[in-house]
Amino acid sequence: MDSVSDILTRLQTAIGDRYRIERELGHGGMATVYLALDLRHDRQVAVKVLRPELAAVIGAERFLAEIKTTAALQHPHILPLFDSGEAAGQLFYVMPLIEGESLRDRLIREKQLPIADAVRIASEVAGALDYAHRRGVIHRDIKPENILLHDGRALVADFGIALAASKAGNSRMTETGMSLGTPHYMAPEQAMGEREITARADIYALGCVTYEMLTAEPPFQGATAQAIIARVMTESPRSLTLQRHTIPPQVEAAVLTAIEKLPADRFGTAAEFAAALSGTAERRDGVTAALHYRRTVLPPSRLTVLAVSVAIVATALAAWGWFRPGSISGKAVRRYALELPGSEAVSPRGVGGLVFSPDGSRLAYIGGGPNGSFPIWMRERNQLHGQPLPGTDNSGSLSWSPDGRRIAYIDFADGKPRLRVIGADGSAPETVADSLVASGGTTWGPDGYLYSTGSYGGRIGIVRVPAAGGVPVPVTMIDSTTNAFAHLYPALLPNNRGLLFTIWYGPARPTETEIAVANLKTGAFKVLQRGIRARYLSTGHILIARTDGTLAAVPFDQDRMVTTGPLVPVVAGLEVETNVFQNFDVAGDGSLGYLAGQPGDVREKVQPVWVTRDGRMSAIDTGWIVTRPFNGGLSLSPDGHRLAIAVAGQNSADIWIKQLDHGPLSRLTFEEFLKYRPSWTPDGRSVSYVVDPGNNNASIYVKRADGSGAAQRLLISERSLAEAIWSSDQRWLVVRTTLPTRDILGLQPGVDSTLVMIVASPRFEERAASLSPDGRWIAYQSDESGQDEIYVRPFPKADNGRWQISAAGGSEPLWGRSGREIFFRSLAGEMMTAPVTATTTFSSSGAPRALFSTKGYATTPGNRAYDVSPDDQRFVMLRSMSDSTTRQAAQLV
Repeated sequence: MDSVSDILTRLQTAIGDRYRIERELGHGGMATVYLALDLRHDRQVAVKVLRPELAAVIGAERFLAEIKTTAALQHPHILPLFDSGEAAGQLFYVMPLIEGESLRDRLIREKQLPIADAVRIASEVAGALDYAHRRGVIHRDIKPENILLHDGRALVADFGIALAASKAGNSRMTETGMSLGTPHYMAPEQAMGEREITARADIYALGCVTYEMLTAEPPFQGATAQAIIARVMTESPRSLTLQRHTIPPQVEAAVLTAIEKLPADRFGTAAEFAAALSGTAERRDGVTAALHYRRTVLPPSRLTVLAVSVAIVATALAAWGWFRPGSISGKAVRRYALELPGSEAVSPRGVGGLVFSPDGSRLAYIGGGPNGSFPIWMRERNQLHGQPLPGTDNSGSLSWSPDGRRIAYIDFADGKPRLRVIGADGSAPETVADSLVASGGTTWGPDGYLYSTGSYGGRIGIVRVPAAGGVPVPVTMIDSTTNAFAHLYPALLPNNRGLLFTIWYGPARPTETEIAVANLKTGAFKVLQRGIRARYLSTGHILIARTDGTLAAVPFDQDRMVTTGPLVPVVAGLEVETNVFQNFDVAGDGSLGYLAGQPGDVREKVQPVWVTRDGRMSAIDTGWIVTRPFNGGLSLSPDGHRLAIAVAGQNSADIWIKQLDHGPLSRLTFEEFLKYRPSWTPDGRSVSYVVDPGNNNASIYVKRADGSGAAQRLLISERSLAEAIWSSDQRWLVVRTTLPTRDILGLQPGVDSTLVMIVASPRFEERAASLSPDGRWIAYQSDESGQDEIYVRPFPKADNGRWQISAAGGSEPLWGRSGREIFFRSLAGEMMTAPVTATTTFSSSGAPRALFSTKGYATTPGNRAYDVSPDDQRFVMLRSMSDSTTRQAAQLV
């Protein structure tokens, strides 16, 4: 696989007779920009090189044909094109080097622009767009980054990429993981993927940019692209003058007209928009811009104020009547906790593990069983004890049939989720579907269909299948532009026209989970609220479980599929595991049952420390405490002088390098999305890591540890990637996947681009690979015996032998630097060492023994949350700063 330097060298060789590339200026989602010297004219220029995957989608012929149209655009406010072409398999074009900044740079610095400057910049861009539109060219990606400021005047850039990419088609663009347009500035028709995009989409985008120049933010904000698009489609922008009273009426009227949702309601041309900004616009549809402004934003009349006040009071009284202490719909609230002893206790494991029968007389839930199994338990509410249903040893995602006679569930036997149905009396289970289902919750609708999560990390969201069995059919599709991981918890509305469900963005973005509602006829959906799971109530409310462990209700019109009032808290104290797993249900008689506890979190405060072999702990750097992301990981450099560690930020995570012990801490990665699980290359020069957009479509990147040069993507795979380590000779990159199964695979970078199986089984999970120092052996953990144990195989020909190292369970194996011992954690939480002899042959040299207790130190399922020093005498570990011992066991309320 070619490195970034190799690609750059080939490019320089190909165009060296015309341009000399000097350095990288920056890179974005579609291209990398280089500073170069135009040898023929002795001037500095900017050479923009398309990303290889985008170039592959567009194709050289289409690119060169469409770029001619851009070259023909000659306007004072359009960045001119000097040259373009294909070189060394790469597509590029050459532009003037602009001495100045982008509009984005200025907005970052100043937040809000002077009104005169904002109007002038918008008018200049409108002039450029009007010129291009009259020649049949639509930009499609107007945003502050594509507006350059040079000597006080605006220059519109990137007509070339937008035009060529649009001709490639949305479906082919989707394959690259990129989309044309930016959600904050994307017109509704563009966001909906309409094939015919007109010039009015550019006018909408420019209206959004102007709005941001005046108010410091775009008209619609959101934590995710999907949330932004949902607000674009359903909400009205806030008044500009309410945010900045000095904005003239005609300016606000012009901006609000430009960002109307219907293209027909916007200005017909960009020139009309510019005229309206300046106040010289003629009447449009019989209404002047000033009158349009007065109609939409002038203060309401006293009658309107009175009507709104009455509505607010009525809403408040309704909420008080429903939620007032001691009363719900006129009935007294009675709270009590059930004691379910031993294996009868409700398991907090998984999704949808607690459901009432339709009449509320019975409770089905996931409890405990022999040999670590998780069967379905059935308990009559008038009985003291329940009974497990035979043949349901590994179950989840429960749902009652409308008649209360059967239960649908997901069966995880053999590691392959199957949708099954079993009689409430314990009759033999039957398989409804054995493909296109995942453990994300089920619901049995009165329409005769079972609804289930369709996949993790794919395009299919919710599927439905006839309860009698059949082929699952997709109901919702995951929007790939949002990097959503799955659609969970389907819940059919009583009108059979809509479906509530949860949009989950994966463990990387735990707090962004959203409740959505889908139209069953069209599959289109919209976001309603933040939350984990929602259930419709007969009172006309949606009950929503949230990541903070609370239940809240919001009035909901199921026919219009919209919320009609404020969110009101109902109950606090739900058990929430990893910000997505929770158990609650509401019976037909109004009974609410939930598993109480404390919200769990996938992020935690930890202190990196040294721990000796006899358990003595010392801080690496006193006061150095970090927040680690989900399964973040750490890695000690081969010389033991530097620590690479994943550190959580506000909405993401990055790899940082710490000079040990008391040296500086520097950030290594700056790419978009979550970065985690760093691993040093054996030469100590670089760090590889996972870059995950949150939907398990992760890539493996590598970057120089000193921060020099750009990060290089080593691997992207159809199988989801979760970690990567290097062999001692750097010839092999060993990776572990999570979907469809957890397997260990290998790749020889630069030799082969195809992953080969090392240790892979469709029935069992293999994780946490660790290579011996000489690269001949691989240690890993597997559940093939019914619980996780540590095994060793030859590498890379793993089928030539297998040795079990642990005897009573183990996880997180790590080969010692000397090659003479393997460390791992026991099920009891002790750091273990197993002596081994591993040269041309392998043998175990003795029984594993405990070194010290790891209680109080962070763990990482399927990976390692520790590393060992070069002399194998002390460990880098993460001391948990939260007292997990005080967490109470969950109880059924």
